Amino acid sequence: MYTSTLSSALALLLATATASPLTRLTPRTNDLTAASLLTIAPKSNSCPAAGAKYANECRTAAQALAPIQASFQTYKITDPATQAAVISTIAFESGDFKYAIHHFPSDNPGQGTRNMQSAKFNEQYADSIPELKGAVAGAKAAGPNGIVNLLVHYADYDFGSAAWFLTSQCEKGVVEGLKKPGDAAFKAYLGCIGTSPTDDRSQYYKRALAAYGLKSS
Repeated sequence: MYTSTLSSALALLLATATASPLTRLTPRTNDLTAASLLTIAPKSNSCPAAGAKYANECRTAAQALAPIQASFQTYKITDPATQAAVISTIAFESGDFKYAIHHFPSDNPGQGTRNMQSAKFNEQYADSIPELKGAVAGAKAAGPNGIVNLLVHYADYDFGSAAWFLTSQCEKGVVEGLKKPGDAAFKAYLGCIGTSPTDDRSQYYKRALAAYGLKSS
């Protein structure tokens, strides 16, 4: 569990919900490994000691691998260049997988999961997951952080938000464009998620492409 304390109502929901992490099949991830994730997110080799601020949100590359793979299977993202773009967003937004909740520069109620999407999209995302059907209403009633706390409780849903967003919120042209890696395709993708290119984001993207043996044109 990522938050140090939960409301008693939400804690009960998590204890009694029928939801379970997504079934993991064997996805086509072009030999994505923990080692390749580490080249994309260099600070993900370790986590802060227990008790450090936000330490309970941190996941290493080795821990992030399976839920990222599961998201590509669930949302049918098999193209390596597209996978690279999604991973670059997860790694950048979560600070190399260290954060599941938005903290900087200040907390923003309801914002989080590994792509740091807003409360609005977290509600849509939670509503789209059949396994959470019995828990969503109670999570909404638990307060502004109820939904995001519910999502990050499950690794597959926590790390699956970026793949969900791309396939459910971005236009087909943006999704198809990512299959031909380059600055224009990446800029269009960032526009879909509500931001714009920066040097830091571009470096994550280039490292992710390199991890798949690809280059930005």
